[in-house]
Amino acid sequence: MANLAMLLVLETYATNKVDVNGDMENEIMGVEQFESKVAMGRVDEPDVSGPIKNLPWSDDEQFFNAQDENNARILMAAYCAVLLDPLPGEEYNVRLAANSLSGTVVMPGEIFSQNQAIGPYTKGRGYRMGASYSGGNIIQTEGGGVCKIASTLYNGAILSNLEIVERHNHSMPVNYVPYGQDATVAYGAKDFKFKNNTDSPILIWARMVDHRLYIGFYGQETPPRIIWNHRVTDTVEAPIYYRTNSDLEQGQKKVIVKGIDGATVESTIDIEYEDGRVETKDLGISHYNPMPHVIEMKQRRN
Repeated sequence: MANLAMLLVLETYATNKVDVNGDMENEIMGVEQFESKVAMGRVDEPDVSGPIKNLPWSDDEQFFNAQDENNARILMAAYCAVLLDPLPGEEYNVRLAANSLSGTVVMPGEIFSQNQAIGPYTKGRGYRMGASYSGGNIIQTEGGGVCKIASTLYNGAILSNLEIVERHNHSMPVNYVPYGQDATVAYGAKDFKFKNNTDSPILIWARMVDHRLYIGFYGQETPPRIIWNHRVTDTVEAPIYYRTNSDLEQGQKKVIVKGIDGATVESTIDIEYEDGRVETKDLGISHYNPMPHVIEMKQRRN
């Protein structure tokens, strides 16, 4: 079933495009033009996902005003998720969700919920159809791709030493964060939540620049140093599925989906305080089914 569903979704992506309201399209284009200017030499542009310091809102007056209003001038943590070859609809949805998330303020003691903050992820709210995991399948859903927001928020919250209230890993691995560092959401079923366990408001700012998603957490205190630790206890080799493409030359192969082995991963973090204390926190176990390789080739002659 996994290969059939995956191939159907890929074929649909090749032919279908979802139109959106013209005003929404213009709004997104305006953001893209802004991002292009900010990204020229003043923003960290990593090749792989990870923590960063230089962010694409360094001259955003709206951001400065939000910092002043909430006295949130210290960058607690920022994370950039590098999205490799996002499928149509995904990148748009991530960009839209990032714009909706940007400017969110989480008060002391408050629990942030991604679904409450920027959901539901429906066409009525401007989202397109995008790829989502469902068990061992890839399917199209409204808002597909917003899990990339959840994963980036998860990493930012961990690096800010915030309390994780709810987090679910994907059913299959993702290619934009390591095993154990992803988070998935499904409105009404799965959420990503963290608690502001500091004594001051936390300001969240987000922006999508090209294929990079940036999310920053701002407050009044610098958190301790956080180090991720992952222990892979089991792996399952990714299977290979083939599909026919008559446009290819005999013997030629084309990789449509680069598979990822399944795994069981135990995750912890080490929290290093300025006074030399080190605290280890257990983040639980993540189970992943393998993501199959999908390869096109010309049908062999009998």
